[in-house]
Amino acid sequence: MNPVRRRAPAAFHRRSPAFPAADADLARLARALGHPARVAILRLLARRVCAGIVGELPLAQATVSQHLAVLKEAGLVRGEVEGPRVCYCIEPQALRRLQQLLGRLQD
Repeated sequence: MNPVRRRAPAAFHRRSPAFPAADADLARLARALGHPARVAILRLLARRVCAGIVGELPLAQATVSQHLAVLKEAGLVRGEVEGPRVCYCIEPQALRRLQQLLGRLQD
């Protein structure tokens, strides 16, 4: 009988002293970008603030909302309530951090 291998929860990697904090940050941001729909959403938001994201993607509104929640949790986008909808925009500081971390991969 084969033993079941379990993956360590993501929180383990963030707290583990074996990995530098910068590596944990990069992994968190990369995980948020780990789906083509999320990359597409960031591209749309880079062109305009409060884009009509649902109308631009071949995805259901609920699916787009789930992807936005992942991006928001990672700090890559922020949302502000404007009447009956939420207006999303890119968080520039988070993108600069991502670029910085990616640039250090060869160090």
